[in-house]
Amino acid sequence: MTETLFTNISQLVAASPGAQRGAAMRNLTLVSDAALLVAEGRIVWVGPRAEAPGTEQEHDLGGVAVVPGLVDPHTHAVWAGDRLADFEARVQGVPYEEILARGGGIRRSMQATGAASVDELVALARPRLAALHASGATTIEVKSGYGLDFAAELRMLEAVRTLQTEFQLQPTLLIHVPPTEHRAEYVQGVCHDLIPRVAREGLAAAVDVFCEKEAFTVEESRAILEAAMAAGLRTKLHADQFHAIGGTELACELGALSVDHLEASGPAQIAALAAANTVATIMPGVTLHLGLPAAPGRALIDAGAAVAIGTDLNPGSSPVFSAQLALALAVRLCRLTPAEALTACTVNAAAALGLSDRGALAPGQRADFLTLHSHDWRDLPYTLGTNPVRDVWVGGQLVTWPGVHP
Repeated sequence: MTETLFTNISQLVAASPGAQRGAAMRNLTLVSDAALLVAEGRIVWVGPRAEAPGTEQEHDLGGVAVVPGLVDPHTHAVWAGDRLADFEARVQGVPYEEILARGGGIRRSMQATGAASVDELVALARPRLAALHASGATTIEVKSGYGLDFAAELRMLEAVRTLQTEFQLQPTLLIHVPPTEHRAEYVQGVCHDLIPRVAREGLAAAVDVFCEKEAFTVEESRAILEAAMAAGLRTKLHADQFHAIGGTELACELGALSVDHLEASGPAQIAALAAANTVATIMPGVTLHLGLPAAPGRALIDAGAAVAIGTDLNPGSSPVFSAQLALALAVRLCRLTPAEALTACTVNAAAALGLSDRGALAPGQRADFLTLHSHDWRDLPYTLGTNPVRDVWVGGQLVTWPGVHP
């Protein structure tokens, strides 16, 4: 068994394995002048360099800080077309309803994505995923949801499957927008045809639903999530982005992995998440780009919830191609402390995907870690406008992407 001892680490900083709740999100382990022993892609030992076990192979990391690889638990990285005209109209004050009436909005993305082949979708998504990876995201969730018709949804998931040979991806079937006609038949088709096929072909690990006034009702969302569970898939939910209509409570009741967005969450939703195992995933990039109120990250943690952070990378509401930037924005917009934000982007984000083998720097964990340009790990949440990540290591191996420089 080949072992590599990584040495000359100024600070090695991480949360404990597993989802951390409330005040425990601030409890990081910090080892100064540290070393990290890796074998067969897993961490074997971590501690002070002076106590490191002997090994034939040593790698000097140059006196910089090391943190776990980040996990991005919420992206829509597979899409075609653009929303640049929508962006220009919105900043000039055009209401979203008018943008939709002009043929823009999410329907524009659905039309372009539905017309794209698997190969085209792969080529479009690859540089987006490479940018996320260079920003520190060693595991990335990718949703479908811009297809509407089932064939297009399957093509999106086929594109994710192809890209899994290059990136650590977690695919999710997203039931995103209801059709304008034959809505009940569509939901029935999702439950009885699409979800079973996706499960049978292993195209997704989870099913997500957008539960919102302009999307799916609580009752429709329940039917879809129950069909997912019957097919052996995990569940997630978009909820409380614009209105709190009961989606968060449904996610907690059904034991969903996570409920995501939460910009419109109030005391009842915060209390439900504090009492449940469901992870509260916040996306500060949406607040920055759309000007929505920030999700109540501070109140969720103070109430005892487990909070994660995602980029929500998508063409319309969060063109954020950096997991590190999402982490930094959560400190500024959602009032997380730096330690809480690191926990939210590592072990808690992994928990939001049902993963327990990554996000921490502890024996038995995947050897996914980042070396920073700095000797102090706090440059990760502090830095804006340039990337504080020097190198990205996945399974103990250095990974680089042509044309993408950390």
